[in-house]
Amino acid sequence: MLLPFAKIVRTEEDTIKIADEFSSKIKPGDVIVLNGNLGAGKTFFVKYVVKNFEIDNVNSPTFAIVNEYNGKHKIYHFDFYRINNSSELFDIGFDDYLNDDNAITFIEWAELFPEIIPRERFQVDIIMNNNLSRAFSITKINPIKIHIS
Repeated sequence: MLLPFAKIVRTEEDTIKIADEFSSKIKPGDVIVLNGNLGAGKTFFVKYVVKNFEIDNVNSPTFAIVNEYNGKHKIYHFDFYRINNSSELFDIGFDDYLNDDNAITFIEWAELFPEIIPRERFQVDIIMNNNLSRAFSITKINPIKIHIS
């Protein structure tokens, strides 16, 4: 998978293939934000990405706000959908989660609080097309650039 990446998918199997490929691009310390309407497949995508890290039981963190999983890597899976303001996130230690370089952090509905999202991140956008297909877009935002002189 080369980034930026874009593809139209029509089946769950197509989404699983993208998740498998994407899992090889991420490592502990990475933050992945997922944008898309309700039912777009954000949690489904996360489920199959982390399956490659020996984690099988992934649920939507909508009501819990954050789910933690341990497998080959530690995973934090946030859902901002029910959050009213960013102070609620800091009350649960959001900044501590983000600063854990031993974990991969997924954030659904990150667009609701863009001011607290790290500048360096992967962004996954999922757009539903009349329930017949989904448009996936994956981008690395503000990658670190090394200049050698």
